[in-house]
Amino acid sequence: MKTVRAPTLEERIRQIRTEVESIVEARVAAVAEQSPGVPAGVIRNLLTARAPACACAQYLALKREEAGEPV
Repeated sequence: MKTVRAPTLEERIRQIRTEVESIVEARVAAVAEQSPGVPAGVIRNLLTARAPACACAQYLALKREEAGEPV
């Protein structure tokens, strides 16, 4: 019988962040339709400025630092 490896915390965080990114992009597109002429980057900044850092981002930065990767 083949065992299934459970994803690591880092893998799960990356999956969640990917999902969040697609949700944010969909919201940016919806707001952009209602606000012609406003750049998507500005809309994105306004939507995400409420939480510039989260525990997931902090964890991933720490893991990169531990691995000697640039943060």
